[in-house]
Amino acid sequence: MHLWAERYDRDLADVFAIQSEIAKTIADHLQAKISPSEKAAIEKPPTADIAAFDLYERAKALWADVTDPLHAEEKLPQAAQLLDEAVARDPQFLLAWCLLSRVHGALYWTGHDHTQARLDMANVAVQTALRLQPDAGEAHRALGTYYYYGFRNYERASSELAIARRTLPNDAEVFLYTGLIDRRQGHWNEATRNMERALELDPRNLFTLQQLALTYQTQHRYTDAARIYDSALRIVPGDPYTGVLRALVELDWRADIKAFQATLAAVIAENPSAAPDVDNPDYALCERTAAAAARALMNYPRDGRTTEYGINCPRAYWEGVVAGWQGDSAKAQAAFTAARSEVENLLAKQPDFAAAISLLGVIDAGLGRKEQALQEGRRACELLPTSKDAISGVYLTVNLAQIYAWTGEKDLAIEQIAEVERVPNELSYGLLKLHPYWDSLRGDPRFEKIVASLAPK
Repeated sequence: MHLWAERYDRDLADVFAIQSEIAKTIADHLQAKISPSEKAAIEKPPTADIAAFDLYERAKALWADVTDPLHAEEKLPQAAQLLDEAVARDPQFLLAWCLLSRVHGALYWTGHDHTQARLDMANVAVQTALRLQPDAGEAHRALGTYYYYGFRNYERASSELAIARRTLPNDAEVFLYTGLIDRRQGHWNEATRNMERALELDPRNLFTLQQLALTYQTQHRYTDAARIYDSALRIVPGDPYTGVLRALVELDWRADIKAFQATLAAVIAENPSAAPDVDNPDYALCERTAAAAARALMNYPRDGRTTEYGINCPRAYWEGVVAGWQGDSAKAQAAFTAARSEVENLLAKQPDFAAAISLLGVIDAGLGRKEQALQEGRRACELLPTSKDAISGVYLTVNLAQIYAWTGEKDLAIEQIAEVERVPNELSYGLLKLHPYWDSLRGDPRFEKIVASLAPK
């Protein structure tokens, strides 16, 4: 008989008792050391309301499937609605309140709803959880992510996760978010170790796999990144987003566009609806063909897509980039003007939103507003320097390099790129070698030396 071959015949209402019994049996078989708090957590049902628990589980499934920006925009609001219904049914449902806070925080962080109202909802949910159980590790884990998502207050977030770890010593998410914070603080070795530990504890978690791979990729550890993506694809064979991410390792590492082209074509042929998820204009432009640019624009969401640094980038921006690259200055001006209007509307409500200021600077560079562009690009880097955020801060630094390149400040652009390449970043060999953004720098020995230094050895 197989070790796990047991029967558990109960009424549906006893589902929580079954869960506890299974958890205890697994722990006994593995001879695992269970702390008193973990034992208590196993024995205590999360809620007495089966319907509320079902709503929570459905929200958890949505939360687990927001590994790309478009899924996040679609599924996070759905998860929030399900959790609102769950806590309405059982206001004592701690885990639902904790997840609800994290969902609201993620909507704010990703730029899908970067408003004070959304942040307030995250706070209400986590404070409710803390009132219910002030010492619960899950509540402090949620409070840590609240400070992470809402304020980039990584020190406070770390302290809350440390509290959470006392009662959740083997919790994969505590290690994952600790790693994410380490990464934002520029502690790359610690980040890598914590994410690797999270993966050991939850080896089939797609989000953890992708974040660990990105951590390797940002450090230009491409062999390790490829290995992790390959592991992810064994768990979710055919997952389009993961497949494209794996192909992009070759582009970043070797400036080899073929894997991206082949994977993208196969994904879209099999499932055309996946195209907006997987066709990234940044990489499409590296193909340097009119057909690829047109395809990327066709696949780009009409209402924009969230950037890696947390702002919705209008479709009109990419229309301006493509038109400018193709030499249609009138069309580029019209498109950039439309994009500028969208970003200005956001800044009218949040004048110190660094990501929006940075994007506005790039747009103004495209419009030929040199002095405004320089001022905006520098201001964004002052508001969110790499010392404050080693991920988003670097993206804003790259944006400033792009502004310099577009406004004819070649020396400053090359100096900025050299500065970026001194730290882990995503401005890879492939992007520098292939992307049209940097065409004005080509042929300059200083730029070419930087590119050559990143080439695979």
